Amino acid sequence: MSAVELRKRIDALMPRARAELADLVAIRSVADPRQFPPEECHRAAAWVAGAFTEAGFDTHLADTPDGSRSVIGTRLCGREDAPTVLLYAHYDVQPPLADAEWRTPPFRLSEVDGRWYGRGAADCKGNILMHLTALRALGTDVPVHLKLVVEGSEEQGTGGLEAYVPEHADLLRADAIVVADTGNAAVGHPAVTVSLRGLADVVVHVDALPSELHSGMFGGPAPDALAALVTVLATLRDEAGDTTVHGLPAGGRWPGAPYPAARFRADAGLSPGAVLLGSGEVADTLWARPAVTVLGIDCPPVVGSTAALTPRASARLNLRVPPGTDPYRAASALSEHLMAAAPWGVDVSVEVEGVGEPFLADTGGPAHRAMDDAMQAAYGRPVSLLGQGGSIPLCTVFAETYPDAEILLIGVEEPQARIHAPNESVDPREIAAMALTEALFLRNYGAPAG
Repeated sequence: MSAVELRKRIDALMPRARAELADLVAIRSVADPRQFPPEECHRAAAWVAGAFTEAGFDTHLADTPDGSRSVIGTRLCGREDAPTVLLYAHYDVQPPLADAEWRTPPFRLSEVDGRWYGRGAADCKGNILMHLTALRALGTDVPVHLKLVVEGSEEQGTGGLEAYVPEHADLLRADAIVVADTGNAAVGHPAVTVSLRGLADVVVHVDALPSELHSGMFGGPAPDALAALVTVLATLRDEAGDTTVHGLPAGGRWPGAPYPAARFRADAGLSPGAVLLGSGEVADTLWARPAVTVLGIDCPPVVGSTAALTPRASARLNLRVPPGTDPYRAASALSEHLMAAAPWGVDVSVEVEGVGEPFLADTGGPAHRAMDDAMQAAYGRPVSLLGQGGSIPLCTVFAETYPDAEILLIGVEEPQARIHAPNESVDPREIAAMALTEALFLRNYGAPAG
């Protein structure tokens, strides 16, 4: 089957892809029972299992150690010596955050200016439909053995599948692993992600007083926990905006495709003249250097606050670390930095919530070559090798469990998708083009040698 014929088949399948993506987006599969009923994730798992069963897979639901359910599947081809490809995605989604900031209902797929909006439309339910559309276009003409894993708690970072994979290594073993949870440089600009930053999430607590004190009677000499916390947090960046954690290298350079500052501003929704943080190029600071983000602060809210000194305050921090940096050492360095920065004799303690390994792909094998050829055929232009500032700890688990497997990170989540933010969306042209890419990859990678 030619690439032209595959493209026509995929175009004909896109109305079905939209209808099914609408069904899947409508399932509020946030893997946090404090926010949404667990039954929603169970519904999503059942939907995914059913769809891939219809696509020829022998599927089942596997309980993982964090309580989530992963969809596991197998589909064999007629050639015993064919290579095996593992397809990955996740069905859980980020919570929608502030509904008032959405231009459309977060759990209803809505089209605006040609894009499809909804929580999970891109991350990662759009990638599930990418897999399904590619497989449907190929029909029975798939010359590789296929395995499938679609997890249910990726966004929570609780490590369910990371623990499950090493304990069931033979179940998911493959020659190539297609991790569909990234995206292209821009709509129509194909890319394979080859680098991921790791992470360390910590919570810093400041204790300054046994209880609240009247700000008029005691303010001045008495320490204020919130002011102390602000002082501590201010030590994490210098005047240029570079992250400055003692003991953490911060001068990395990105060797791959650049990320032009103008495009970054546009992707982030910033004004053309907005100041960008950091002393290097955008790709350096985003993909090759550590970065600390303050995710949240526990302190008295503005509305209802009183004229009193705050006795205790806390902040949750997210540290991203590039390949080559040990995330456990980075977490330790951050903890020590925060405690050393304690002013005025206040007590500062740090708890490490979670650590994720960075990832760097080996791009020299036949699967990467087949993917490069497939992308160029689908998009008609050269392929870029990108980094991602985000983290997918499972990639490191895959690499450690299957050291001979090639890991390829692709997907529909280009920057305008605004994943994790209000108004997440997907460009349907990316679903179609990436489905064609995957179909061509499976066909070419499985072609007999000679």
